[in-house]
This record gives sequence, structure tokens and C-alpha cells, in this order.
Amino acid sequence: MQSPVTVVGEALIDIVIPPSGPAMEHVGGSPANVAIGLSRLGHPTTLATHIGTDARGRRIADLMAAEGVALTPGSTDARRTPTAAAHLDDAGVATYEFDLEWALDPAQVVVPDGAHLHTGSIAATLAPGGAAVLQIVQAAREHATISYDPNARPTLMGSPEEARPVIERLIRLADVVKASEEDVRWLYGTTPLTHVLAEWAAMGPAICAVTQGGSEVVVLAAGTIEHFPTLPTMVVDTVGAGDSFMAGLISGLVDAGLLGNAAARERLRFAKWPAIRTALDRALACAAVTVSRSGSNPPTRSDLEIQV
Repeated sequence: MQSPVTVVGEALIDIVIPPSGPAMEHVGGSPANVAIGLSRLGHPTTLATHIGTDARGRRIADLMAAEGVALTPGSTDARRTPTAAAHLDDAGVATYEFDLEWALDPAQVVVPDGAHLHTGSIAATLAPGGAAVLQIVQAAREHATISYDPNARPTLMGSPEEARPVIERLIRLADVVKASEEDVRWLYGTTPLTHVLAEWAAMGPAICAVTQGGSEVVVLAAGTIEHFPTLPTMVVDTVGAGDSFMAGLISGLVDAGLLGNAAARERLRFAKWPAIRTALDRALACAAVTVSRSGSNPPTRSDLEIQV
């Protein structure tokens, strides 16, 4: 039986506004994307989020139900459903405008024994809900493993100096950390990636990874740094690629028995590269499938078998 996974974080509606023509709306939010990715890979998945019962909230709830992702109690108690408006210029570059409130009742988020908990992005830093996320992670850590993706959003997280202590506090509680190169550059400037990975590993995580778009992924695990090239594929767009990578990595580690309870945490801490590499192969394959499709559309297990 697959270990259950609880994802804590935002689900929202992305509103893409082109220079001309009508706006288009899509369900988004990094944690919501990870939850869908995990469910498609066969993991029983629950999402703790903060949406309303308006039309946009119902659209998110309906999608989660269709994808087999359960919502925790209280997830639909928001006054309105959050949105992220992406204003595109003539070159396709987006400027984001968020309409987002984030609140969470920790008492309504119960992470089962032997489960895995994933969090990150806006939800882990934005007040007042960020404090609740920290409380949930701290309570779960005794009986569940933790993964974290900072997924920095500077317009909502303040300055790097303000965000770093919040982010690093969660890194210290995590077993697996995945960030993008853009996250690292915003947080640490020109500090080399390998130095940042070493600093993070010293805080406690067993696996620290930095993705670099279509280039290689740099991973510190088992005491050494390895470089993994992305898989060749025809890129349609990169929406949701990092979230799909995260879901694939969690999935691979869960299947290897390296995530779940305290015993799994110990196995992860002493895991060797062959087992870790297998999980990273799944993460890379998930990202490759996702960028070959339009929008955030992560693969199922059968999609991965076809791709391989």
C-alpha cells in the first residue's frame, strides 16, 4: 500500500492576461500542482489549502476531486478564492499581481502516522497562515517525513533578508529540500550553488536539490554532490515543471521506503546513491513529460512507462 502524502499550501486561479485578446484562467498554485502530481503517480494525497466556495473555489475543488486529491476540513472556508494575475508583455514576459489571503487552522490538518508531509511556496511564508504551516510541520515531524520547496515569490515574501530566516527555519525541519536556481539567486545572490547546498545540508536535510530550468539539476546527498542533466524533450512550455519534478522525487523516495515514518527518515539519512538516483530519475522523467505538454499537466505512472 502506498504511504499517504499530505500537502499543505495554496491553491489558486492563475489569470493569464495577454497584450490583446481575452484573459484565460487555470487552476494553479505550486502545492496544488504537487498534490495532483502525487495523486496521478498513485499516492493517496490530501491537500490542506484555503479557497472559497465561489465559482473559482468550486472549480478548484471539483478538479481536486476529479484528480483523487482529498481536501482537509476547513480548506473551503476562505472569503474568496485567491488569484494570481499574470500580465504578459509583447515578449511574453509576465508581471504578476496577487490577490491572496492565506490562513489555516492547524487543528484541522492531521498528518497520519507514517505519512509524508510536503509544503512550500507562498503558504509557508505568508502571514498569518505561514505560522500555522510551521506549527503543522513541527507537530508532524515526530511521526512523518517532511519535504519543502521555497518556490520564492518576492512580491509576497518581502526582501531576501526578511524571507531567509523563515525559509531556513523550514529547511531545518525538512528531510528533502528542492529549490530552483531563481530561488537561490534571490535568497543568496552570487553565492555558488554548491555552497548553498552545503549550508542547507548542514541544517539537517538528507537531500538538497537545485533545478536550473532546462539545464542540469545539482543534488547534494549521501555526502557528495552529483549533477543530473535534464532529459531531452520537445518543450511546449515550462509551466508546472518544478512542481512535477518535486512530485516525482517524493514519489520515487516513498516507493523506495525512504519517506514516511521516523524509521524511513533514518533509512533516507544513510541511503546510498543508487536508491536516490532512481528517485531522481523519476523526478526528471516527470518534469520532461510536463514540459512536453501545455500547462501544468503532470504524468501518471503509465505515462512514465510509455515515455521510458
